Amino acid sequence: MDLIDDAAPSNAHEFTVSEISGAIKRTLEDQFGRVRVRGEIGRVSRPSSGHLYFDLKDERACIAAVTWKGQAARLSTRPEEGIEVIATGRLTTFPGQSKYQLIVDEIEPAGAGALMMMLEKRRKALAAEGLFDESRKRPLPFLPRVIGVVTSPSGAVIRDILHRLRDRFPTRVLIWPVAVQGQDCAPQVTAAIRGFNALPETGAIPRPDLIIVARGGGSLEDLWGFNEESVVRAAAESAIPLISAVGHETDTTLIDFASDRRAPTPTAAAEMAVPVRAELAARLGECGTRMIRASQQARQRRQQRLADLGRALGRPQALTDPARQRFDLFAERLEPALRAFTRRCRDRLGALPLSLAALRAHLRNRREALQGQERRLPLGLARLARRKAERLADLAPRLERAGARMRARSTSDRDQLDRLDTRLTAAGARILPPRRDGLDRLDRLRQTLGYTETLKRGFAVVHGPSGLITAAAEAAQAPRFEIEFHDGRIPARPETPPARPPRKTREAKGQKSLF
Repeated sequence: MDLIDDAAPSNAHEFTVSEISGAIKRTLEDQFGRVRVRGEIGRVSRPSSGHLYFDLKDERACIAAVTWKGQAARLSTRPEEGIEVIATGRLTTFPGQSKYQLIVDEIEPAGAGALMMMLEKRRKALAAEGLFDESRKRPLPFLPRVIGVVTSPSGAVIRDILHRLRDRFPTRVLIWPVAVQGQDCAPQVTAAIRGFNALPETGAIPRPDLIIVARGGGSLEDLWGFNEESVVRAAAESAIPLISAVGHETDTTLIDFASDRRAPTPTAAAEMAVPVRAELAARLGECGTRMIRASQQARQRRQQRLADLGRALGRPQALTDPARQRFDLFAERLEPALRAFTRRCRDRLGALPLSLAALRAHLRNRREALQGQERRLPLGLARLARRKAERLADLAPRLERAGARMRARSTSDRDQLDRLDTRLTAAGARILPPRRDGLDRLDRLRQTLGYTETLKRGFAVVHGPSGLITAAAEAAQAPRFEIEFHDGRIPARPETPPARPPRKTREAKGQKSLF
């Protein structure tokens, strides 16, 4: 007997790879149908398919997790690498790679520490993009005509804002109702901010001059919707100045950094939005009083200045006495001056006949000069006409020579055209006969290849409503058709096929054979 015997054959059942994988999958899903797993997220992958792949790990182990595309859009917390979360889902296996994984349906932060760490990480990333820069912030309008409020219409916040606005300065308010916590908070607040900015300035609904995003106090989880990236980006992109009034004075959200002004409470936001009407009225009254007092003082100063200048002018008689004295002096000299002027005019009139005689002599001289020019004018015209006639006589031979040259040139052109016409006629006589013979050959070839020659040999063509009919089945189904012969077409209709006799059943055949 050998010291070592051969191993006896085993009677254990043999499993295929698929069978053992399926058994493991059923066992794991039955044992861990619905579980909640706490761990840190690592290696987040977001492929173009829309699914989310990430790892859940602690200091000793790691579990692969996946969230399908439809569920990923409904997650309240987006998975980010490095934060601690509680993932809810079911365990299953992936036979293709012999591993197990967690199908995650819901993700929630593991605690305030994880939320604060994720909040700080998101704040630094958005600040690096410049969304919190002071240069982006716009000043608030002094007296807005319309204020848009983004909050819940059923809470105490909107009542506090409206009450405070009514006490300070009644203003038109547009309320955009939104959810202020939960999964719907972030998308609704984002849509509200962008919706107010999208309103036309001259539309039926007035565009707000100021937006207030308000919510009462709450825990970090309750205010988390105002920390979402979409809300922060909408607040930073808003063309309308925006006041953030989320939570109490000790609460801080990311929208506070992106807004143009942060209010510690919703009531404080209403106080920032509008001034106090009574204070404005008092200020206007004070300004009116100061304006009246200033105008009175200016008028009094001008009156005093005018009085001072009047005292510097002296007595009015002192200004008129020199003028009166000059008038008296000139009045005494006026009468002798008038007499002297009259005498000069009389002397000038007495010398006037001599001047008239000189004028008559000048006119007579001018008349004689004109008459002499009138006598010389016919002679000058005759001499001018004679010179023009001589000039035309000199030009006549030159014109005749130019005409002869032009007639000779037209004769040479006509001869050249006659030569070209002769050459064209000869070329046409050489080219046309071969071309005509080639055209005749092509026409005979066309007739030989055409189907009309085939019809002359006893064939026919069947034309249907929609084209040629080439099969008997088509002819039987056509309502009408035409048959084309070599000498014309005739209409035809398909005949109805005779009804076939019913087939005999096997039982009938058997009975006939028996008898």
